[in-house]
Amino acid sequence: MSPTEPDPDCVFCEELALGNTVAELGHAVALRDRFPVTEGHTLVIPRFHVADLFDLPDEAVGDIWRLLKSLREQLNRDDPTIRGYNLGVNSGVVAGQTVPHAHVHLIPRRKGDTPEPRGGVRGVIPGQMSYAPR
Repeated sequence: MSPTEPDPDCVFCEELALGNTVAELGHAVALRDRFPVTEGHTLVIPRFHVADLFDLPDEAVGDIWRLLKSLREQLNRDDPTIRGYNLGVNSGVVAGQTVPHAHVHLIPRRKGDTPEPRGGVRGVIPGQMSYAPR
């Protein structure tokens, strides 16, 4: 799928039209998550409407990655309690994607924000965060 014009029914396209961005780089823009998992939770999206990250042109993917790295540096400067990050992409409804506009979650992590962080993103499937044999 190729990039499209803004979708009037897309909440992220609406945020872009309103200028609610916190950073921009080429084809990528950053928005604060409306329902943050942790303080500083940020979304990086293409500035054009494409539903799935896998459908983005390589240049846009590169800009998204560079903006993620820049945001990480800024967050680390602003908040010395940050000790790690989760990056998340939900691709498709069955994977949990609720906004059909490609986006990457940048979620700052702090020591003690969850009792047992080991397994990280494996926790998207209940009971699979552990590396214990089944």
